[in-house]
Amino acid sequence: MLGNNASLFQGEGFEFSELREYIYGDDVRKIDWKTTAKLGKPFVKIYKEERELNVVVISLLSGSTYFGTVKQKSDVIAEVVATLGFSAVKNSDLFSHMIFADKMYSFSKASKKLFSVHRAVEDIADFDPLGKEADFSALVDTLVNRLKKKALLFIVSDFVGEIDMKLLAKKHDVFAVIVRDRFEENPSELGYLRLIDMETKQSFEGDINRGTLKNYKKALHENDDKLYKQFKKQGIRFTKVFTHEDSTLKLMKKMRSV
Repeated sequence: MLGNNASLFQGEGFEFSELREYIYGDDVRKIDWKTTAKLGKPFVKIYKEERELNVVVISLLSGSTYFGTVKQKSDVIAEVVATLGFSAVKNSDLFSHMIFADKMYSFSKASKKLFSVHRAVEDIADFDPLGKEADFSALVDTLVNRLKKKALLFIVSDFVGEIDMKLLAKKHDVFAVIVRDRFEENPSELGYLRLIDMETKQSFEGDINRGTLKNYKKALHENDDKLYKQFKKQGIRFTKVFTHEDSTLKLMKKMRSV
């Protein structure tokens, strides 16, 4: 609880709007000490961006999200969107949602109404990710061109592939939510199998043995190492949610610590 508002996030604030009396839970760094000294009680500065955030949540629903040993990754993405959406609406912030894969499939109009969050979750449930590949380059280009106003931008994906969000991070406050399944990060030997690539729908056969798993884990580790270094360099905050975890609690824990 931040003051009287139940929210996972606060705006950074860059345009001064007004002064109001300090409420328990306010950031003490926002206290106006001159006004506080004159009136004998604490006052804080309120900024326009703090009063109304532009919260944009992007669900990157490629074929790889159609996987999970406990829950499908796409279901967890829907839970994350719901958590962020309801928090934004509760805080009287603008909420909009985009579904993206190889291209943009939907982008809702910014709203402060609860139905906009319900609609976002329904859109994810109705979306068929099979046969669709994640195109991060196209996503960045689309967001740069469409988002004219500074936004608190949440990108929810399993984040595997070539990713560069430098342009987004320069204009927006970007937060990445990585959704993974424990098995895909630490798989066991499965023997000889016939598998289907959910993004390309192509099938292939192979022996999932120790050597194969070693190469796979190495590739995923290199992907994540590069990803985390890039996030740190570009000032992008992030957290990882696994399919067996409570996504809401995981988000709350991370957002409270930043």
